[in-house]
Amino acid sequence: MKKSGILNRHLAGALAELGHTDLVLVCDAGMPVPPGPRVVDLAFRAGVPSFAEVLDGLLEELVVEGAAAAQEVLDGNGAAAALLRERFPGLELVPHEELKRLSRDARLVVRTGEASPYANVLLRCGVFF
Repeated sequence: MKKSGILNRHLAGALAELGHTDLVLVCDAGMPVPPGPRVVDLAFRAGVPSFAEVLDGLLEELVVEGAAAAQEVLDGNGAAAALLRERFPGLELVPHEELKRLSRDARLVVRTGEASPYANVLLRCGVFF
């Protein structure tokens, strides 16, 4: 058994399959999950695991070259907005409906237990070289 990094075998396997420009949706428990992509549902109960915990764990494992979030996060969830702006200085903000539309192209959806509005981000994978 692994002793560090991501222990969830479904998530570890899905991350290993990602390539350059693949999209990963990291979302709260309320975000509609589009049909098609692989889904790893980490939600245990409301708030567990948090959006921040899952996002930070993924960022330890992934190279991210871009990120998009709903512009509504600015007024609807100050904590998530601050977290996203700190992690992604070039964060693209789009209307929530556009984020949902863009999410249809995600290769992987990681659902957190977060129970606050607009705690969602669409990550575009980069390369490590």
